[in-house]
Amino acid sequence: MKFPGILIGDSHSITRTVEQSDTAGNYWDSDVGQLLSTPSIVSMMIEASARMVHPKLPDGFISVGKSAEVVHEHPSVVGAVVTMTVSIESFDGYHIGIAMQAHDNNGLIARGAHVRSIVNAHWLQVKISNRINKTL
Repeated sequence: MKFPGILIGDSHSITRTVEQSDTAGNYWDSDVGQLLSTPSIVSMMIEASARMVHPKLPDGFISVGKSAEVVHEHPSVVGAVVTMTVSIESFDGYHIGIAMQAHDNNGLIARGAHVRSIVNAHWLQVKISNRINKTL
């Protein structure tokens, strides 16, 4: 199947104010409890990527995360406004290579890469059901 809506160079941005629930303090008690956590950056990258890709897919198809890589360059704190921008860098027909940059009002805070795979939603549900049945 072809996916003509997936175009190299397309981009999408989301903006979020860092809240306490986004901080490293949720993972351990330390002096960095007011800093934006790396897992929150990954979560924002996945959200921005999915919001960019899903509207471009035909009915019956979704994208799922395959890999994520983040380099957390500089700290950001509670109250900072973070803009996450993702852009499509590659596409082989089923795997979408996405580049990411995150900035706050002081500049770059993170960069990274994410790969999403396009899958048939019905077959994914079948695989999920099979996996659940094997677990139970």
